[in-house]
Amino acid sequence: MKPFRNVLLSLLFALMAVVSQLAAATEVTGEEFKPFAEKHVILQLSDQANEAVVLDTANNLIKNYGGPDMIDIEIVTFGKGVRLMYADSPHQARIASLVENGVRFYVCKNTLDTMERAHGSRAKLKPQALLVQAGVAHIIDRVDEGYILIRP
Repeated sequence: MKPFRNVLLSLLFALMAVVSQLAAATEVTGEEFKPFAEKHVILQLSDQANEAVVLDTANNLIKNYGGPDMIDIEIVTFGKGVRLMYADSPHQARIASLVENGVRFYVCKNTLDTMERAHGSRAKLKPQALLVQAGVAHIIDRVDEGYILIRP
């Protein structure tokens, strides 16, 4: 009986190690593990005029699919769309609510670099902003992985 117990304990510890590695990977990359998500969606924001529409769309998708665990949403900003994630953006409460529901907000570093060269300083971003080198390349990679691209 003792060898069976040892095997069972070994399996339990191995499972705990795998779960902790998944949790650590989530913290490092900013990505969430959503095993029950039916859809994986990217909302593209490249125009500041569409900020409210993109945020509304994310909220509507979460409601439509039965909650945040059932849909995986990324909002990818580039061009003038990066202003959504500026520290002084008026959408802080809505962004915080969406982040609590597992939505990830990506900001294009190439756009930030271009804006810094043009204006002489780099804009301060909300703490929820996850930086990617190229927003468009991030979208392409995600679409290759099966994400659905929506451009509201």
